[in-house]
Amino acid sequence: MQIAILLPAAAFIGWLAGAWLDSRLHQGWIAIFGTVFGSISGLVGVVRMAMAAERSSRPGSDNQNGTGERSSSLKP
Repeated sequence: MQIAILLPAAAFIGWLAGAWLDSRLHQGWIAIFGTVFGSISGLVGVVRMAMAAERSSRPGSDNQNGTGERSSSLKP
């Protein structure tokens, strides 16, 4: 559910920030840039989440502690 909401929320927040800056700086293009920037950052977040979910759901993937050893106390 979080992945489905992230992209439109990021685009909306980018548009909102751009519209606010448009009103403060008396410009007309910042809201469009904010929407594009929000969409791109949301897409990057979605891809990162999907890759992390895919990585954690692989069968036989052991959680390691960064030293190459298993992090569980049961060692073979």
